[in-house]
Amino acid sequence: MEKLALLARLEAKVGKEAEVEAFLKNALSTVNEEEGTIRWYALKFGPSSFGIFDTFEAEAGRDAHLNGKVAAALMAGAEELLSAAPTIEKIELLAVK
Repeated sequence: MEKLALLARLEAKVGKEAEVEAFLKNALSTVNEEEGTIRWYALKFGPSSFGIFDTFEAEAGRDAHLNGKVAAALMAGAEELLSAAPTIEKIELLAVK
């Protein structure tokens, strides 16, 4: 059962919105390889505001995701694509349907 989650918020630089959106869409195939990630959502809040919401059964899965390929690629491209560093919040899920 999902008990933990992450919420990351990303703000694209002007002119980089399509690249951030493409990055998120393409990341799905990599996340599908992660055993500890139960659900993964790429989000678009507005024209330049994006996010990632993902869920986990245990801290080990969440830690593996934070230290995984998608996080590494995001941080490597952050300076080029994002107007600010991503904000990442660790969340405890109280109820899930």
